[in-house]
Formats: sequence, C-alpha cells, structure tokens
Amino acid sequence: MKSAFAIAFATLLLVSCVTVKPQTTVSRGAGWYTVKPSDTLYSIAWRYGLDYKQLASWNKMSVNTPIHPGQRLRLIKPSSQTVASSTKSSTKAKARVSTKSKNVQSSSRNPSKWIWPTEGKPLNTFLASDLDRRGIDIAGKLGQPVRAVADGRVVYSGNGLAGYGNLIIIEHSDTFLSAYAYCQQRLVQEGSTVKAGKVVAKMGSRNNTAKLHFEIRRNGKPVDPMKYLPNK
Repeated sequence: MKSAFAIAFATLLLVSCVTVKPQTTVSRGAGWYTVKPSDTLYSIAWRYGLDYKQLASWNKMSVNTPIHPGQRLRLIKPSSQTVASSTKSSTKAKARVSTKSKNVQSSSRNPSKWIWPTEGKPLNTFLASDLDRRGIDIAGKLGQPVRAVADGRVVYSGNGLAGYGNLIIIEHSDTFLSAYAYCQQRLVQEGSTVKAGKVVAKMGSRNNTAKLHFEIRRNGKPVDPMKYLPNK
C-alpha cells in the first residue's frame, strides 16, 4: 500500500515539474523571407510587389525599424487578431522614432509634377504581368545622367535585387516610389534627400544595350510610368 502511494506521489511530483512551452509562431516555409545583408524593408517589398507599409505592419514594426541579416519577415497577411496587435505595436514603434529619422522622411503628399529620369526614347511599353516590362526601358548613352523624377528620399541604393543590377529606389510620398535600374554607377546613398532633377546615377547597359530601366510603384504595385511622365 505504501509502495503504491509512493509511486503515485512521485508521478504527481514529476508531472508538476514539467514545463509546458507556449506555442510559438512558425517562421519558416512559404510566406516568409530571410533578410540578406544588402536588404532594406523597401527593397524586400519591391521584390515581392508589396506595399512597404503593409510589410512593416505585418511584422509588427514601423517603416523606420532596422532589419538585420538572418531575420525572418512575414510576406503574407497574418490573422486579424495578429494584425490588430501589429498595428498597436507599429504605433508604439513610430512614437519611439528619433527626430533625426523623422526629418529625412518624405512628404505624405504625392508629387504634383514629374520629370523624365533621363534623355532618350522608350524602348518598350508597360505590362504588369511581364517581369521585364513592369516599367519602361529608355535608350541612351553609357554614362549619361539619370535624374530623380520628383522630390524624395533614397530608400535603397545597391545591387542586391536580381535582374536590376545597380538599383536606386526613391520614396516620393506614402504612396509613390520610383526605381532606376541597370545603372553603371550609383551616386546617392540610402537616406539622402533629393530634389527633382538631381543626378542620382549614370546610365548603364543590359544585353549590350545602353539603357535605363525605370519603374513607378503606387502602394507597392507597378503602374505605367507613361501616365505620370510629361509628354515629350
């Protein structure tokens, strides 16, 4: 009898000492991205055709929160409960952003005027379903100036996005971004503020043809640049 009681007591004691781990969110597989050294929040959003503000919200951060190599980011919309928590977290994060960071942010207003990014003739038309035609290619000469199409802030300057070569992305407002690809040389750094007409790069080439690949994104989605650029 005493033996049975001792066994039961020992079993109960063992069970009480077991630590039950809370369920954690799986951050592997489809719908997740591993940050690489050259990545920014904007470049990742650009790569996957996402709105950078949504991407930040889904990952419970503000658009100014630094990201780090090896970090896992959610690329798909989480459940409604997680979204609510994310929005609250993002609001708190924004409140902690330094004055210096706020000073380099672009205006929330959309550009009232756009200019052409470089001299030359368009080589193709826009087609969102074709990866190579989510913008326009503009013919020119190797090394010729590439200019910002509107006032804004450089949010990416690098060559980490496959298919774009040397690439610059400029944020013009909460809604619009522009990109300048295949550049021979990048002349601005991330965080720089630029005015319309500022030379940000030199034209490079692709497939032995000197040209600039130019794109405009509206809320993360490619739009036809010809609808925004002035008629020549």
